[in-house]
Amino acid sequence: MSLASPNVVNIKDLRRLARARLPDAVFDYLDGAADDEVTLQDSERAFQEVIFKPRFAVATPSCDLSVTVLGHKLDLPFMLGPIGYSRLMHPRGELAASKAAGKNGTAYILSTMSGHRIEDVKAESTGPTFYQLYLAGGRGAAEGSIARAKAAGYKVLFVTIDTPVAGNRERDVRNGMKALMGKNPFAKIPYLPNILSHPGWLAGFVMDGMSRPFPNIVVPGSGPVPAIDVGAALESAQVSWTDLKWIRELWNGPIVIKGVMTADDAKRSVDAGAQGIVVSTHAGRQLDGVAGSLRVLPGIVEAVGDKTEVIFDGGIRRGADVVRAMGLGAKAVLLGRGYAYGMAAAGDAGIERAIEIFRADIIRTMKLLGVSSISQVDSSYVTTRPGFRVD
Repeated sequence: MSLASPNVVNIKDLRRLARARLPDAVFDYLDGAADDEVTLQDSERAFQEVIFKPRFAVATPSCDLSVTVLGHKLDLPFMLGPIGYSRLMHPRGELAASKAAGKNGTAYILSTMSGHRIEDVKAESTGPTFYQLYLAGGRGAAEGSIARAKAAGYKVLFVTIDTPVAGNRERDVRNGMKALMGKNPFAKIPYLPNILSHPGWLAGFVMDGMSRPFPNIVVPGSGPVPAIDVGAALESAQVSWTDLKWIRELWNGPIVIKGVMTADDAKRSVDAGAQGIVVSTHAGRQLDGVAGSLRVLPGIVEAVGDKTEVIFDGGIRRGADVVRAMGLGAKAVLLGRGYAYGMAAAGDAGIERAIEIFRADIIRTMKLLGVSSISQVDSSYVTTRPGFRVD
């Protein structure tokens, strides 16, 4: 399988390869969202309603893509965001993502739902690594993972607030994700034909030891939590604003609140001392029917001003989408599915190809806009169609 052009020219091509390699249960976990997937669709559609305003006859022999986020100079305006169960998609999973991020001069954010140890993921990267916290397993487990992340050299803590309960991810139900992740061998039988029809993925899964406990969710006195389905994992992960007090006492570095979708929550994050917020719908996987996160970005940026750094997440499939989000006020963006399709398709090489596609597209977009530095992109380079914004 060649990842070079003309076989792979965009992220949709990597998605196609991921779909071919993965069994339905794994692919749809990556690709799907909650209920009717209205929010997922709107997250991607919203970018079509942001229109560029280029400056022509401007020489741009080179383009500077660097940004400074939370005190870290990054060579790219995007970071690789947290993707739970990455090891299920490819044996190297989080290790591959961490390595690729560091190699390309950007940051990687590790999910609590990682299949690889906090310490091992950090060791793969030559760049900054950040940790995304769920309270899965309870406070004791969270305190342990925070201490390990701190000791390993993670620099920023991302606290996710939009998971009081797992979203209704119907693709996972239809594909038997709960049964496949469970211990009852007979419950798996109806789903085995599809799994057996993907021998490449299956061989890697078996050689990697198959289903493993979550190595970073260690309940005191009980050990690592078994690799259960995502819904059950999130049931125990509810976080409240009062939890931020004890989290802050354990973590003396920057804290970012992930899952902000209203100006009120953005302001409350600032009041809680957050150095950053992530405007995010959780990839449409939680509450279906909310607006795509791009639509609420301008209002949130206005609400917080320069009191905290605003990072954007949701629906980015092209480098031009990165530029659009920054034109609407984002300091930087997170890639999720945008790189995960590459990871699922071909591990390390697939992530490298995804980053290469995004970088080339950003540079091309900047040159066509007539701007030589991504930090110069502001609202003067974009406009929106009537009715775009949701406050």
